[in-house]
Amino acid sequence: MRYPLLGKAVALGAVALALMASLAAVSDIVSEREGRLRQAELSVMDSLASQQTLVGPVLQRQCEESWDALQGDDKDRRVVRMQREFTSNTPPQTLNIKATTRQEPRYRGIYKVNGYAMKADVQASFLPSQLLPPSPTMKNGVVVCKLPTLWLALSDTRGLGRTELRVGQTQLPVLPGTRHASHPRGFHAVVPEPVLAETTETPLRLQVQLELLGTAQLAFAPTADDNQIELTSDWPHPSFAGRSLPGTREVTDKGFSARWQVSALATSAGQQLAAGGAVCALNGLPSSFGGSTAQVESLVGGVDERRMRAPQPASGVSQLPCIETLGVSFMEPVSSYVLSDRATKYGLLFIALTFVGVALVEVQRRLRVHPIQYLLVGFALVLFFLMLVSLSEHLAFTSAYVVASTACTLLLTLYGRFVLGGLRPGLVFGTAIAALYGALYMLLQLEQSALVLGSMLLFVVLAAVMMATRHMDWYAFTANVRRQEQSAS
Repeated sequence: MRYPLLGKAVALGAVALALMASLAAVSDIVSEREGRLRQAELSVMDSLASQQTLVGPVLQRQCEESWDALQGDDKDRRVVRMQREFTSNTPPQTLNIKATTRQEPRYRGIYKVNGYAMKADVQASFLPSQLLPPSPTMKNGVVVCKLPTLWLALSDTRGLGRTELRVGQTQLPVLPGTRHASHPRGFHAVVPEPVLAETTETPLRLQVQLELLGTAQLAFAPTADDNQIELTSDWPHPSFAGRSLPGTREVTDKGFSARWQVSALATSAGQQLAAGGAVCALNGLPSSFGGSTAQVESLVGGVDERRMRAPQPASGVSQLPCIETLGVSFMEPVSSYVLSDRATKYGLLFIALTFVGVALVEVQRRLRVHPIQYLLVGFALVLFFLMLVSLSEHLAFTSAYVVASTACTLLLTLYGRFVLGGLRPGLVFGTAIAALYGALYMLLQLEQSALVLGSMLLFVVLAAVMMATRHMDWYAFTANVRRQEQSAS
């Protein structure tokens, strides 16, 4: 060959393309396995219970206002009895929630889904003025209301277990549904007349004790004027989210505790509930809490909001603001699939650094390493990433990384002994590979500092190559390679 170095460069370019295609295939496998994990999560949510959000308790009354109105002109004028129906929904003056969750993971095959079981003690109080029938809005109007009900809405009632509702010392029968158009899922209880009569001068104090199953997330809607929420759990990796972060929190290896204290001055959840809005997910977007999105007329704190049976807004028209929530996600600190995907993204750089090391030894020791040998070394490196994702499904990520990297390092050390012509070069090559695996692991763990660490690593490698070849006469080296090729031919 007239230009042996050019021919070898072309061959190594083809090797690089083959390895890039292999890395892309591994990356597709990682995405496919992560997709199966998402399917497993959806399967558990469909068969057990999904993410849970608690709204309430809320005092609701079905009322009817009637009044006399004059219609017609002159001699045809007559008095007509007019009526309208509306719903009054009043959030409590104070809301105090103490909840404890215990992790109950569920499995679909090899995939783990973070589920939880919650026990909550919900206490709320309503002022006597909040229990009075709404004032009429029409002159000479008369408002007549049915007995009030107390309701608490949930995202998914399939997870609801034992539930008790007390007003004072009286335990009320719990009935399914909320009778609220926007938040139909949950339960309610009718407040009997004797209990209502006892609250003419003292606040109505409500206590709800419930058990609830859910997955992935737990959220609360701070709809009262004064909200205090305490949550403890045995999950050591919480991700607090929503419109308000906890004022105090403590996270340890054995779990966490958090406490929110939110007033009506800091949240518009009560107003959004009054407007009949949907419930915000923890990311701030409206969630599929269920129920109709029709605008509901409510009375919150004496403000009349009529029940409108209007058609749905056309596409492009802004919807009502959703009810603000706060809570926690029971998340894995870093998913093994996320780490595997990030490792694969460094794969091409990893292979390039290895090839640079082989080429440097080839130049320094006047060896001839065939492109097929480069290809085999590259495939061993690609296989590491495939082993990593497969082992991490059965072992902790660190253990999977150690097993996969150790196996590949031993293989490349043994192969390097024969390719580089000796035990010592093979050991040096294996040590360099082990160092690269160590650097890659640091890059995966230090996500926030990965860029600076990676750039420093490249600088060190480039500096090492430049220093190692600073006395190299590249023209003489090229001419020597050409003479060897001509003599061999």
